[in-house]
Amino acid sequence: MEWPQPPPNRRHSLDSWTSSARLKPAAMAATSDSETGTLLSTFDQIYEDFERGVAEIQSLRLSCDAEVRKREALEISCDGLKQDNERLTKLYSSCMNNLADQLESRTKCQRLEEEIKRLIDEHHRKAIEQIGCIELLQQDYTTKVEALETQIRGFQTEKASHETTINQLCHELTTHKIHIQALASRLEQLHFDLDSKYQLEIRDLKDCLLLEQEEKKDLIKKLHNLEKECASAVASLLFFFSSTIDLSFLPVLDYPKYPVSAYNQNKVCSRATRFSYKSAGGNT
Repeated sequence: MEWPQPPPNRRHSLDSWTSSARLKPAAMAATSDSETGTLLSTFDQIYEDFERGVAEIQSLRLSCDAEVRKREALEISCDGLKQDNERLTKLYSSCMNNLADQLESRTKCQRLEEEIKRLIDEHHRKAIEQIGCIELLQQDYTTKVEALETQIRGFQTEKASHETTINQLCHELTTHKIHIQALASRLEQLHFDLDSKYQLEIRDLKDCLLLEQEEKKDLIKKLHNLEKECASAVASLLFFFSSTIDLSFLPVLDYPKYPVSAYNQNKVCSRATRFSYKSAGGNT
């Protein structure tokens, strides 16, 4: 920071005067004593003015420094006040918000209190209605319980009679079970006897069937031999007659191939039927 300087014209005049006074001592010596005293008094006056000016300048400098320090302190105080103002503004806004929230909460609380009061009244009314309904239900249940007790007593008597009947039926069932077991044992014995008898009959039939099959085979062999002999005899007769007589007008005969085989099969079946019938008749 630049400090204020004294006026340049005053300083220049003082310097020029002192320099001229120092450079011209001879001229000043030649002047009269009155002029010298006047000049000295004027110089003293000027020097005193200069000192007063310097003192004023220094005092002004000191006052300026003090004012600068005051201004800096005021700026610092102003910044602090601004910060305090902002803080207080925020605090005021938060307080107002809290107050608004409290007012809203109080309004809600009042509404909730009214709702709770309404619910309590409704609950009390419903409780009175439920008490009346419970009394009616108790009366209804009392009548139903009495009717059910009467039915239970009737059912108990029926149960006693049913238990007597059940005991009798259990005794009869035990008797029937014993009888059924005896019949089952007899049935098993009869089944075993019939099975053994039928096994013997089946074995006899198998033996008879084997014999019949052997006879059938023998008869088939004999039949083949007879067919061969008949075919050779017919061929010899045809050859003989064709050499002597014209047989072209006679029809062609178609002989059965195995007539005896079918006969043997029918014979075997009839024998088996007679055997089974005799066996059944003998058992009955």
